[in-house]
Amino acid sequence: MNSSSTTCCIAFAGSREIASGELREVALKAQEATNSGELAPVLIFDDVSSSLIEVDLRGTPDELQRRIGSTEAAADPNSEGDLIADTARRPGRPKLGVVAREVTLLPRHWDWLAGQPGGASVALRKLVEQARRANQDKDCLRVAQEAAYRFMSAMAGNEPDLEEAARALFAGDREAFAENVERWPADVRKHAKKLAARAFESVVADHACGVAPR
Repeated sequence: MNSSSTTCCIAFAGSREIASGELREVALKAQEATNSGELAPVLIFDDVSSSLIEVDLRGTPDELQRRIGSTEAAADPNSEGDLIADTARRPGRPKLGVVAREVTLLPRHWDWLAGQPGGASVALRKLVEQARRANQDKDCLRVAQEAAYRFMSAMAGNEPDLEEAARALFAGDREAFAENVERWPADVRKHAKKLAARAFESVVADHACGVAPR
């Protein structure tokens, strides 16, 4: 398993939605479906990124909950143990959220950075923040499109008009998207539309700023 128990997610048994909400509750529903003899594959998706969440559904409900809790604690980057270990193995100021990682640049880049007020680290952080602000709308659009397409590829790979729906998604064409997913299973269609709506809303925001859709 690769996510915390507070992750918002959605589970499907085949093309049928069986649960949505926090991982702890969704995992229990997924376990119930598996133990009841459900023949269709049971999949759990992150509700934001559409990444698959791998959960070991074996054992009792209590064992499942303990596994989720243990994994959450081990993955918590703010735990004191992790901060101490992080401090011991690499430079930076992890307690302040500042960590060191390798950056590869040409000599002229290092020369320019070294001459900036505060040195290379301060200059790089300022450049990253400026880029984040400048590209925020485009990044939101890209992330929303990728999340919708990731779910569509996993759950509608054999459904009619998938390619047409994908083209409509990336073109920001809400009406064409709705038309092309109409023949998909109801729950898959519903969630695909929900994910795509985030991308279409981002397209509207881009238009308001004078940015054309991709």
